[in-house]
This record gives sequence, structure tokens and C-alpha cells, in this order.
Amino acid sequence: MRRPSRVALAALLLVSSSALAAEEAVILTPTPGPAPRINGARVFGVRPGSPFLFTIAATGERPIRFAAEGLPNGLCLDPATGRIGGSVSVPGTHAVTLTATNRHGTAKRPFRIVVGETLALTPHMGWNSWYVWENHVTDRIMRDAADAIVRSGLADHGYQYVNIDDCWAVKPGAKEPDLQGAERDGQGRVNTNARFPDMKALTDHIHGLGLKAGIYTSPGPKTCAGHVGAYRHEEQDAARFVEWGFDFLKYDWCSYGDIAGKDPSVEALQKPYRQISAILKRQPRDVVLNLCQYGMGKVWEWGREVGGNSWRTAGDLGLRFEEIGTALFRDGFDVYADSDLHRFGGPGAWNDPDYLLIGYLSNWKGATVPTPLTPNEQYAHVSLWSLVAAPLIFSGDVTRLDPFTLSLLTNDEVIDVDQDPLGKPGRRVWKQGPLEVWARDLEGGSKAVGLFNRGEGTVEVGATWADVGVSGRQSVRDLWRQKAVGVFEGRYAAPVGRHGVVLVKLTRMP
Repeated sequence: MRRPSRVALAALLLVSSSALAAEEAVILTPTPGPAPRINGARVFGVRPGSPFLFTIAATGERPIRFAAEGLPNGLCLDPATGRIGGSVSVPGTHAVTLTATNRHGTAKRPFRIVVGETLALTPHMGWNSWYVWENHVTDRIMRDAADAIVRSGLADHGYQYVNIDDCWAVKPGAKEPDLQGAERDGQGRVNTNARFPDMKALTDHIHGLGLKAGIYTSPGPKTCAGHVGAYRHEEQDAARFVEWGFDFLKYDWCSYGDIAGKDPSVEALQKPYRQISAILKRQPRDVVLNLCQYGMGKVWEWGREVGGNSWRTAGDLGLRFEEIGTALFRDGFDVYADSDLHRFGGPGAWNDPDYLLIGYLSNWKGATVPTPLTPNEQYAHVSLWSLVAAPLIFSGDVTRLDPFTLSLLTNDEVIDVDQDPLGKPGRRVWKQGPLEVWARDLEGGSKAVGLFNRGEGTVEVGATWADVGVSGRQSVRDLWRQKAVGVFEGRYAAPVGRHGVVLVKLTRMP
């Protein structure tokens, strides 16, 4: 099939008088049916001897009974909750079959447990407090968030981390009484402020829901918000986090810039992350490490080497509330494509373009308001993050999820792209003006393809088999609609709205 010229394709702009009118938040994700479906990660890494916690994510009418065939010695499954716990002492890879059964049927799914030194074999999924609660976060807020992840059904789609961001520690010089106090105890271990009276009780609550807990600090003397950092207390603080029961650490550059000095070398940029990674590896608990240093020194080239399980590739996506849309295309699309970041991410270490900024967010003026992203931009946001294998960490108000936001977060066919076990990030394969095609290899030989329109109005965007890297007759499936489109040969094209996307999966036909 002959493809139109790229100039001609770009000229297929179908501008109407209502092109820039307010978009309707159309829900494309079908509601899960009553029959069971197993979701989330298909592979999981754990170090020998570390506590194991994995909850089988499944939709379907409750009650559901769970089973797991082929679990290694040391692990056991609660059939009522789907939680797998215990520990495995011997390295190795174990092929497991997960089963979920209710009165409507049975679902089975292969699952691989890899006991070794590599964590985060798929990108992290969960929630972070910063972009909605910023410096107002409390123990109550974190408990409510954990409860909401379960109550809303996010946990049934693979979301598992409940991460506290900045502002849980004491703040030197604070005027607020509940932020004051002794920065460290007699052994030099970091203390919480009064808003977090019992961290161990908090993580116990989170773990009791089958979820995991994350925490935040800086390698500098202070965090970005001026709270106590880990500088010169790294060993004590890491041990403290493990004692409290945390499973994830965001390590934010912040005031370490004063230690490293102006224009630090790559070695200086790496130093605090090498240090904390080595310390975490000595702990009796697995702690996933997120390097938060905004892409300095081309961190993607060395993030894995220094022990990072993910690394921020640019500045804060939501630094300026009104400019989140601009930052999405600049720091998400352009930084990634211009630096060929697909060459550096993979199992155990992922490019992190920041959180999912949808739903209700802080506007940094004392209010919580809906995201400034249009519905189309929100679809583009989640689609790109899934294509490039970015962590899916939601940072809006998880306690008040509107149906549209929930539909964006819980499309299991889109999540399957992000969590694909092959772990090969996608890349931009074609660009003509504001039109872009992105493609990602999937396990089993299929391709996920995103047709993006960064321009105004609606335009047809097409992907040729040559650009995508496939051949022959391809079955095309619309992933947001979870619907077969048809069989095509040579090329597939679809109309894409302003700042929008069509996300499809291509599978070779016999």
C-alpha cells in the first residue's frame, strides 16, 4: 500500500470552528466485567533472604479465590487476599502460574519470580504525595491514600507503592510547632516531625493492605522544603528507613548542590547515589532507589551503574501549575527523543520523566484544583509514559478520583504496555512537524504504537510498517478502547485530536 508523502500527511489538517473548544472528557476505557482478570506485573525481582510481598492484582466480582502453582520454597499465598509473602534464600528464576477464580470463571496468568540482585524488573506503579499535598502531608493523609488505593480499585490494576514525599522530618527553624523538635535521637537517627507520630505503625498499615511504602530524603543537609536531610548520616538514615519498614526511597539532590559546588563533575553528581546505593544493598530489606536529580550530567547514561532503579530525566513536571502541558511535551517527548533515552532504560533501571499529573492537584496557591491538562493531553500523558516504560506514579488526590481520571489509571491493556516483561522502552520512530509516531517492542513480538498530534485541530496520523519495524498483515487493536480495529497491511492511520493520541497494538497475522 502506497503511503502519502510526509508533507501531504501533515497537510491533512481538519480544522473546524470548534477545534479549540473545550474538550469533553470522554471515557474510552471499558468497565471491567464480573469475570476475573489478573493484572499488573508479570515478573518480580527480590534479593535472597529479603522479605517478599507481592499482591496479585485482579479485577472481577468479589469474592475471588487465588492460587499460585510453582512458588519457590519459603513463599506462601493467602488464597483470600492474593498476597504472597515469606522469603527465598536461594537465587534462581521460578516460573509460577497465578490463578484467580470467582463464580463467573477462572483466569490464569504466567508470573516469573527472579531471586537475585535486581529489583524493579518492571517500572514502579503507585502514588506519591507531592503534587497534591506538598508541604501539608501527614500520617492521616498517607493512611487515607493507602485506603483509597484499595477502595478505588487501583490496587486491582497493579498500583502498589504509597510514597511520602518531602516534609515528614523536622524542619530546622520552623515556626509551626508540629514541625519543630529534635532533628535526631541520641544515636544520630533521624526523627519525624509531629505530623508523623509513628512511622512503623504507618508502614504496618500500608503493608496490611498488601501495598508497599515509600519515603523521601536528600543527600544534602536539608531537603528541598528545608527539612532535615541525610548528609553525614546516610548509614543511620538508611537503617532507620528499613527499621520503619520502607520499600522505596526517593533521593532528591536539593541542598547537596551546596556540597558538590557549582558545575559539579559527573563523578560529583554520582557520588551521593553510589554511596546510598551501596548502603541499601547491605540492608536486610529490599529498597527500590529513585534518583531525583533532574537529568543533570545525563544521568540516564550512568543511573544504572550507580545503583539507581529509576532516575528523573528532567525538572519537575508540575513546577509551574499552569505550564504542566508545556512541560509534558518539552520534558516528556522532546528530552526523551532528543537524547535517545530508550537506549538506557530496561529491567531494573528506568527513565523517570516525573509523575502522572492528572486528577486534582495543588495549584501552589493553597488550593487543590483539577489538572490544567486537557482530556486529550491526559491521554497523551499516560500513553507516552506507558510507551517509554516510565514509572506510573500518580500524584493527584487519590481520595477523590473522578470517573475520567480513574479510567485513565486503570486501563489494563495500556498498563500491560508499561509493565511488559521484555522491558524494552519505546522510542520516536517518525516525526513530521507536530505529528509523531512512537513504537515499543513487546514480549511475544507485538508492537505498541502511539500516533500523537501535538498540533492544533484534528489530523490524520499514520504509521508505516517500515517506520515501526514490522511487515506483513497486522492485526490492529485500539488499546484505550480495548477493541479490535481490523487487519491492515503496510500502514495504519487514524484521526487524532489536538494534543491527543491513538494508542494501538500491532500483532502479526499468520
